[in-house]
Amino acid sequence: MTTRVETLEFQAEARQLLRLMVHSIYSDKDVFLRELISNASDALDKLRLASLTEQELRVDTADLHIDLEVDRDARTLTVRDNGIGMSREDVVNLIGTIARSGTAELLRSLSEARAAGDTTASADLIGQFGVGFYATFMVADRVSLVTQRAGERTGTRWESDGEGSYTIEDVPDAPRGTAVTVHLKAEDAEDRLFDYTADHKIREIVKKYSDFIAWPIRMAVERPAPLPDADADADADADVAGEPVAATTIEIETLNSRKALWARPRDEVDQAEYNELYRHLSHDWSDPLEVVQMKGEGTFEYEALLFIPSRAPLDLYTRDARRGVQLYVKRVFIMDDCEALLPNYLRFVKGVVDARDLSLNISREILQQDRRIQQVRRRLVRKVLATVRNLLENEAEKYRTFWSEFGAAVKEGLLAAAEDSEAILEIISAASTHDPEQTTTLRGYVERMKEGQTEIYYMTGDSRATIENSPHMEAFAARGYEVLILTDPVDEVWVERVGRFDDKVLQSVAKGQVDLDTEDDRKKTETEREQQRTDFAALLTWMGERLRDEVKEVRLSSRLTTSPACVVGDTFDMTPALERMYRSMGQPVPAAKRILELNPTHPLVVGLRRAHEQDTESAALTETTDLLYDLALLAEGGDLRDPSRFTRLLAGRLASAL
Repeated sequence: MTTRVETLEFQAEARQLLRLMVHSIYSDKDVFLRELISNASDALDKLRLASLTEQELRVDTADLHIDLEVDRDARTLTVRDNGIGMSREDVVNLIGTIARSGTAELLRSLSEARAAGDTTASADLIGQFGVGFYATFMVADRVSLVTQRAGERTGTRWESDGEGSYTIEDVPDAPRGTAVTVHLKAEDAEDRLFDYTADHKIREIVKKYSDFIAWPIRMAVERPAPLPDADADADADADVAGEPVAATTIEIETLNSRKALWARPRDEVDQAEYNELYRHLSHDWSDPLEVVQMKGEGTFEYEALLFIPSRAPLDLYTRDARRGVQLYVKRVFIMDDCEALLPNYLRFVKGVVDARDLSLNISREILQQDRRIQQVRRRLVRKVLATVRNLLENEAEKYRTFWSEFGAAVKEGLLAAAEDSEAILEIISAASTHDPEQTTTLRGYVERMKEGQTEIYYMTGDSRATIENSPHMEAFAARGYEVLILTDPVDEVWVERVGRFDDKVLQSVAKGQVDLDTEDDRKKTETEREQQRTDFAALLTWMGERLRDEVKEVRLSSRLTTSPACVVGDTFDMTPALERMYRSMGQPVPAAKRILELNPTHPLVVGLRRAHEQDTESAALTETTDLLYDLALLAEGGDLRDPSRFTRLLAGRLASAL
C-alpha cells in the first residue's frame, strides 16, 4: 500500500512562536505531561459523547483509559489513549494550527480579543490541541504522534523536531486513539530538565496535576516477585556465575485517585473522605471546621468544594501567606493559590474550584479577569459568608471557634470589599460591657439598645482591661449603656470606614461630645451646668493657653464621673492608635491636637480652679496643670511628652503632700 508522506516547512514567524512557547510561555517544564494527559482525557470524553450520538461508530467504551509507557533505554515517554482519535485532516488543522497561523496572526487575534473584552475568541484559539501539545518541545528533541479516528481504518503519523519542518504520513494499522511519543532531551538540572522516565517523577506530576481526572491513568511498574517455594529449582534464580538474581514482575498500576469529591453529591461522601482531601490541600493535620460545596450551572458550569479550617495557619497575617483555593479545569490542575477566585480577607479558605470552561492565557497559568470569573468569585464569597452566618445562628460553638481564629481577617473585608460589607457586618461579633463572658453581634447590640438611643457606642484599645478601666467609659457604665470593646488593630480602621450599621451611627466613646442625659435630666441639670461653665471659664481659658502646643481645646466633661480628666479626639480626628499604625508602616501622618476634658466635680479640678483664682502665676498651679494633662494621657494608654519631667514633678508633689 502506498502511503502519503508530506514534509512541510515551518514559516520563519512560526519558528519564532514555537521558540516563544518552548522558552517563555511555561515556567514549569513538568506541565508538558499535564498537557498531554489533558488532551488524552478530552479525547476520551469526546469518544464517550460520540458513541451516544453517532450509532455508526459502534465502539466499546467500557475500558477507556490513558497509558503512560516508558522506554528508559531509548529515553522515550509515550502518552497513549483509546479515545476519539484524529483523522489526517484533524492533525493538519489542529496540530498544524501553529504552523499555519504564524506569530503575527496568533498574537493579533489574542490582542484584539483582550482589547475588546471578548475572551471567547481567545478561549477558542487557546483551547486548540496544538498549543498545549507543543509544550512537549521544552523537554523533547523529537516528538512523534500516531493517531486513528474512531470509525476510520487508516491512521496518521506526525513527527517533528520542532525546528525547521514536520512530516505527516498515513499509517494503515494504527489502533484507535492517539499515542504521543516524546524523545526526551538529556537531563539538565540547571535548566530544570528532569528524568521523565523515572517512575517517581511521573507519579509526582500525575499526583500534582492530574490526580482527579475521571479516566484511569495507568503505567507498567516493576515490582519484586514473590519469593519462590523452598523446593523450587534453585538454578532458576541464579545467573551463570551461580549468584542469586532478584526476580521481578511487571504490574499495571493506576496512578491517579480519580476521587473528585466535588463532583459527587454530599450525601455520597463520608466526612473522612472530605477530611483526607482537606489535609491534602492544606497540609493541616486537624479536621476542617466546615465543608462548603456548591455547583454552578447554565452558560458557565463549575463545581466548588471549599473548607473552612478549624485553626488559623501561622502565616495568616504575613505578606507572603498562601491563598488556599486551587483551580482545576475539567479536573486538570491549573493553578495553586488562585487569587482571582476569593478575596484576600478569605485567604484562609482552602479548597478546589473545577470549571468546565475558563478563559486562560496561552500557558493556562494566569487567569484572565473576565465577567464569568467575577461571577464565580461573587458566588463563592456569598456562599462562604452565608455558611458562617448559618454557624452563627445554629452552631454557636463552631462559630465561636471560627471567629476567634479568623475574625480579624474577615474584618479586613470591610476595608477592601464594599459589596460584601453588609454580609460581613451581620457576622461580626465583639466583646461588650453587656456580658463579660460572651461576645455579641451588632444585630444583638441593636436589639438591646435603650429607648431613644440612636448610636452604637464602642471603644478601641489594646485589651479589654485597658478599655474597661478607661475614664471614657465612666459615664456609660454609670448610665447602663452598652459599649462594644474592640481590641483588634483592624478595628481602628473599619469602624471609621463603615460608619453605620442598620441606620445606627457607630460612635466612639473617646471622640466628640457625649450627651447621655434624657430630656428630664437636662432640665434638672441645666442651671447647674450653666453655673459650672461660668465658674470654670477663666481656668479653661488659662489652661488652653498653657497647653496650646498640646491640645486644641480645654472644656468641661459630661463623660467623667470619678476621674479628674481625660483626653478625647474631635469627631472626625484620627485616633492615636491609628496614627501609630500608619507611622509604623512608614506613612507620614501629621499629629492631631486633641481635647482635654475636665471633671468639674472632682476635688483636684475644683482645687485647681481655686488655686487659679488666687494666683495665676503660681509655679504649683503650672506644674499641677501639666501633671493633670499627663495623667489623662496615661489613663488612655498614651505616651507622655517628657517622662522624666513627669516623674520629677510627681515625686515633688507627693513629697509636698507628705
